[in-house]
Amino acid sequence: MKTLLITRPLPEPVVAAARASWDVTLRENTLPLDAAELRAALRDFDAVLPTLGDRFRADVFADVPHPRAKILANFGVGYNHIDVAAARAAGLVVTNTPGAVTDATADIAMLLMLATARRAGEGERTLRAGNWTGWHPTQFLGMHISGKRLGIIGMGRIGKAIARRAHLGFGMEVVFANRSAIADAGVPATQVPMEQAMAADIVVTAVPATAETHHLINAATLAHMRRHAIFVNIARGDVVDETALIAALQTGRIAGAGLDVYEFEPQVPPALMAMENVTLLPHLGTAALEVRVGMGMMAVANLAAHAEGRDLPNPV
Repeated sequence: MKTLLITRPLPEPVVAAARASWDVTLRENTLPLDAAELRAALRDFDAVLPTLGDRFRADVFADVPHPRAKILANFGVGYNHIDVAAARAAGLVVTNTPGAVTDATADIAMLLMLATARRAGEGERTLRAGNWTGWHPTQFLGMHISGKRLGIIGMGRIGKAIARRAHLGFGMEVVFANRSAIADAGVPATQVPMEQAMAADIVVTAVPATAETHHLINAATLAHMRRHAIFVNIARGDVVDETALIAALQTGRIAGAGLDVYEFEPQVPPALMAMENVTLLPHLGTAALEVRVGMGMMAVANLAAHAEGRDLPNPV
């Protein structure tokens, strides 16, 4: 039986499914693989099931020029922690788990939109601290999101799922920016240039993390936002220049932000944590048991297809 390294604890049904076909080594550490472990993974196993933070960069493949491993079956849709070109050059295929994450991630986008617009975090902190003195008409006034304009940056699976929720659930007008033309967004929506999408009442990023999207949200793009607007990121942290975002928030260039991901995760800038108008979540995008099981089963299916010589369901 061929060997498989699973780099983090996964839900038991996923591990059981993997063990049915593989000699599984389950790493119990919840932190990413360190430098030595990355190299050992390629050298000592036939297959690896890695996830966010397991940085299989070019230097790792350079140090293991003839790896035993032939597949990296990534747990997650984002794979910017893997140098795919270097992996392919070393003889490995890379897969991911796209469909399983769509709805859960879109739900978190809506949560961040609502929590930030309606000042839910600030209100809860006030209550828990014992500082709430009772209801009055001008307390914690925020933005009513129903009917507002939503600008979506990136209209892939997740962008379309956000658009459905926003338009059908909240009657929002949806505009979006996308590098290629989108014929059907699934709901009434208008494709516009980036600067117009950034000028919406609420802006949500839903692009993959690539070299082209690194710091896509920066001082120049944030300058197109309106002062009452809210920025939300559920994509990847390095899509946003955090320094520029902090400056926009501190100067009142924008009214607030809701973030589930961070540029140097798990480090979160103290400046962001100090601001009451910022909602911060610890990368909860897919944090529901059924979703994580679905992601894991998709990764196992990719492993099975590779082992059997079939077409990969989700190659990257």
